Amino acid sequence: MAFDQPSLKGRALRLLSGREHSRTELERKLQRFEEEPGTLALALDDLQAKGFISEQRVVESVVNRRAAKLGASRIKQELQAKGLAPEMVAQAVNALRASELARASEVWRKKYGHPPQDADERARQMRFLASRGFGGDTIHRVVSGGEDE
Repeated sequence: MAFDQPSLKGRALRLLSGREHSRTELERKLQRFEEEPGTLALALDDLQAKGFISEQRVVESVVNRRAAKLGASRIKQELQAKGLAPEMVAQAVNALRASELARASEVWRKKYGHPPQDADERARQMRFLASRGFGGDTIHRVVSGGEDE
């Protein structure tokens, strides 16, 4: 019974009810359900016109969920992967860079909380922060204990 299948719009709304999705993400996830070419674009146009799809909300959602744990570089990658407009991504990343040192210090404090005792531990702490997407200068300042400089 193929008639029990939800419509493209219904599938999109189900995805949007869980979290914010960009139009590109929805296209990627729903493309395999499109039976006639163009129907997916029409459904997404309608949802976008009604305010269900908003790139600005996607940016705010990602930043709010991820900023406490990740650096600007990693968040920039996530936003770009969602297919958002480059100027929106750049604006969000610039705003994050202002608080990068404080966020990196907090992530480091929760994980380690003490200065490294030797070069191996220092390298481990620096790799940890780098894997979270924090910049080199920020990492050096946090691990060296110079976050107040």
